[in-house]
Amino acid sequence: MESLRVALGERSYPIHIGAGLLDAADLYRPHLAGGSAAIVTSRSIAPLYIPRVRKALETAGAKVAEIVMEDGEQAKSWEQVDEICGALLRARFGRDALLVALGGGVIGDLAGFSAAVYQRGIDFLQIPTTLLAQVDSSVGGKTAINHALGKNMVGAFHQPLAVIADIATLDTLPDRELSAGLAEVVKYGLALDAPFVAWLEKNVEKLRGRERGALEYAVRRCCELKARVVEADEREAGERALLNLGHTFGHAIEGGVGYGQWLHGEAVSAGMVLAGELSRRLGLISAADVARMRKLLERAGLPIAGPKLRPEDMMDLMAVDKKAAQGKVRFVLLTSIGSATLRAGIDASLVREAIVSAMQ
Repeated sequence: MESLRVALGERSYPIHIGAGLLDAADLYRPHLAGGSAAIVTSRSIAPLYIPRVRKALETAGAKVAEIVMEDGEQAKSWEQVDEICGALLRARFGRDALLVALGGGVIGDLAGFSAAVYQRGIDFLQIPTTLLAQVDSSVGGKTAINHALGKNMVGAFHQPLAVIADIATLDTLPDRELSAGLAEVVKYGLALDAPFVAWLEKNVEKLRGRERGALEYAVRRCCELKARVVEADEREAGERALLNLGHTFGHAIEGGVGYGQWLHGEAVSAGMVLAGELSRRLGLISAADVARMRKLLERAGLPIAGPKLRPEDMMDLMAVDKKAAQGKVRFVLLTSIGSATLRAGIDASLVREAIVSAMQ
């Protein structure tokens, strides 16, 4: 096991990375001051991992409840938050209870937001079981549910007590989900770390083949980069927004086709190509840079073109993006492979051209 630390003063917490960590009662014990824990997971994850996590929590001395939600992005709704809060109340769990988010990014977002609002806030652990969640969404404290007008529009910053990333859970991940996670891995390199992009170009087939050493390195490097950014900008006032490379376009794709039709990582992949095309049109990067990112994403098993959506609809959806400021959409753009910037007030005709060029 390797452990990193997100240094946020009183809200600091560890990220544990390794194989077989689900069963490690000693990792749970420090966070069970109240003696009760509720595991929130999805139907697909429950039969795989709830028995092991429950046993570890009980070994650590906890009274355990299980809350099993529907699968998919559509689960990030007020109705599901109400269901979680109702289950906690029926179990008579108070403010000293621990919520355990066991699953992918959807469960982490949903359970984390529920923990943020239940009785004005309770503690929670992140136990991510997908690559996307292990490298990105489980770290940093961003929790949210969706609104009909936009993805992740209702949420809160609520840091976990710890992140326990068991690499062995990736063995049961469907190939499509693994590739979706690779989109976020590539994002870290493109936005922040050119040498990591070069490493990915040499090792992407190993990652798709689930070689344990390659996966552990990728998860650790992404978590190192994420921790550094979160420590400098916890509430996304500046640098942290760069981690949204591809997300302004990607969220519009998810909303445009209907939540759950495209996986988040798939939409982010197409969104990064759109951001690259826009960056090229602004003279920030070369056509060779765009071709390089396209090739890497394609080798990762990801889409490099968006779905057939009207440019006008895409632009309307992007107008309600969380990064918008003073009525203007802000885009994360590349200035080189490994470096990104945030720009606002971009000519709408250039944005439209980029959308038309990179849609199916």
